[in-house]
Amino acid sequence: MSSTVVSTASSVIEEQLAAVREAIASRTALSRVVLTACGGSYAVMLPGEYFLGTSAAVLEAVALNAAEFTSRGSSRVDAQTVVILCSHSGTTPETVAAAQHARERGALTVAFTHELDSPLAQASEYVIGYQHGAEKSESYVAPVLLLRLIARILDDREGASFVEAIDAVAASLPNLVPAARAAHTEAADRWAFASRREPLIYTMAAGSNYGTAYSFAICLLQEMQWVHSAAIHSGEYFHGPFEITDVDVPFIALLGLDETRPVEQRAVDFLTKHSDKALVIDAAEFGLDGIDDSVRGIAAHLLFNPVLRTYADALADHRGHPLSVRRYMWRMDY
Repeated sequence: MSSTVVSTASSVIEEQLAAVREAIASRTALSRVVLTACGGSYAVMLPGEYFLGTSAAVLEAVALNAAEFTSRGSSRVDAQTVVILCSHSGTTPETVAAAQHARERGALTVAFTHELDSPLAQASEYVIGYQHGAEKSESYVAPVLLLRLIARILDDREGASFVEAIDAVAASLPNLVPAARAAHTEAADRWAFASRREPLIYTMAAGSNYGTAYSFAICLLQEMQWVHSAAIHSGEYFHGPFEITDVDVPFIALLGLDETRPVEQRAVDFLTKHSDKALVIDAAEFGLDGIDDSVRGIAAHLLFNPVLRTYADALADHRGHPLSVRRYMWRMDY
């Protein structure tokens, strides 16, 4: 099985996940979880911070950019801390440095990466190798595996009961994801054709979906399409950003299913009243009715990610600008 298609077999990933769970359980004084990465990998961490923040009574949780994590040099990163890191290639210098910094402080380090022999994998005590590529299983991509790990931490340290429900979500994704993408194919093509010459597109969300909006803005639009963008938190929209709303200003707004849906809905109500170029994507249409109520909200971002990729693929096609094209990234030192 080629590492360029699928990084790790599912059976091996299950073993890795079990080993990490056991290692974290052995740290009886564990009191905080730090999730750290850069770019799109950092965005993957944000729903995890939300899940911990809304479900943990004892554990502290924070998500930080890897360079900031290391620069802060917090004395609270110690043997009572588990530091979870992510880098697709495993070569992101800031994330590798963050792993080394965390280990020097005595923290338990867990790396998510596609490359098991990468510098990040070598710098971390435990590694979970997620799948990627055309032959991947939607059950074994990074956001899903991170959610499964956090469910185990919450069950073990907080006496919660999320593992069974989250694992059921993971098992359902190979059916849910293709269906959701197919349901949006025509809408994505229409939106992409209409938006192909837009110089700027804002994204907006809150709660466990904000990371997805952030990733779409900085990775898909700015990095891969060279389209100006900014991710706006729906709760912050009325504290400045809504002043730039106009009939010809394009937005992509997400409506999730977690506790912050009313926050997102308020922003969407204003946006759709004052802009003719508002694209609203509602997780209520993702077919998640069969998902356990306790995890339906946190599960929505797992569908937003591939659905938004459908829109990005269509935009790249209509702009004649492949998502693989870069101006600076990987082409020079920086």
